Amino acid sequence: MELIGMLDSPYVRRTAISLRLLGIPFTHRSMSVFRHFDQFQQINPLVKAPTLVLDDGCMLTESGLIIDWAQAQSDRAALMPADAADRQRALRLTGIALAASEKAVQIVYEDKRDPDKRDEGWLKRVKGQLHAAHDLLERELSGVDGWIFGNAPGQADVSIAVAWGFTQLVAADVIDAKAYPQLAAFSARAELHPDFAALPPV
Repeated sequence: MELIGMLDSPYVRRTAISLRLLGIPFTHRSMSVFRHFDQFQQINPLVKAPTLVLDDGCMLTESGLIIDWAQAQSDRAALMPADAADRQRALRLTGIALAASEKAVQIVYEDKRDPDKRDEGWLKRVKGQLHAAHDLLERELSGVDGWIFGNAPGQADVSIAVAWGFTQLVAADVIDAKAYPQLAAFSARAELHPDFAALPPV
């Protein structure tokens, strides 16, 4: 199988780390939906990252759907807790982390516009949403000194750490690491895990 996309994308990276955690073998092809548009289009007409090309040629897109497929193939522990209350919390945290990633991506795209074409009102709103997501995650991580659920990383851990790393990569001027010590420390610990370290964002 082949995972296609750049690891500086939080969606590609969370997928790649999840595949490793689940023991799903794959090769990674680093392709940009911008710089390699024509090549990417030959593989997937949607030019959507991540794209997972299965052994039978079937293509899966969207990180959450790829991870769901991988979980069904894996005989390893699930990336979501079995307990109903913990699962609900994990889903909520994952959703917040994905919102943080989405807002950071929107800032990147808006910054690509010519200065006279940027919508400052909309950008202010997006930055506010990015702060709100980080504020929520900072509070949720209070007192967490390992993984959020159990002794191994789960999907909430992956999504939070990847979102933080991406935000610091592209919007550190918006999200000051000093204002989020819990998030910064949690993500730094996560990045030491072999499956994170094997797939750096840059």
